[in-house]
Amino acid sequence: MNPAAEGRSSRGEVATTGSAGRSAADLDAVDRRILAALAEDSRISVRALAERLHLSRAGAYARIERLRERGVITGFTISIDPATAGLTTTAYVAINIEQNTWRAVSAALAELAYLDRISLMGSEFDVLVQVHAPDNAALRTLVLERIQAIPGVIGTRTWLVFDEIPGRGRSWAD
Repeated sequence: MNPAAEGRSSRGEVATTGSAGRSAADLDAVDRRILAALAEDSRISVRALAERLHLSRAGAYARIERLRERGVITGFTISIDPATAGLTTTAYVAINIEQNTWRAVSAALAELAYLDRISLMGSEFDVLVQVHAPDNAALRTLVLERIQAIPGVIGTRTWLVFDEIPGRGRSWAD
């Protein structure tokens, strides 16, 4: 039988499931080195990337395009410090929703200002959102007047964040 048909890579590894039922990409060492370099500096030119990783420019470009086409690379962006940019209040808001309203609630949440991440949960709460707001008054308005007004939302619980410490994250070069 074809290994790919069984959900296995050509090396016989079982593919893991990523976000929303998509299969995780089978990345080789070169792909991971490219991801590590781009995660460190997404503004690096393909020429500089190729030189740094000892690849041909055409090879580096082809691999980046393949990673984009497969959905591994979803964009090239900057990282912004919310507090320095004026969003000094950080909170997590847990939301309970009515059964079978997750699509509509998720779509409505995605339209609200100050929500950085919306996570559908398999826990005591149905949805967890991360918020960076300018102040406590804006957070209050967001939670009490915007989130709780969404049809399907049953209730919320808010936790204020005192400090955010970035974790190491995934080292793509490993």
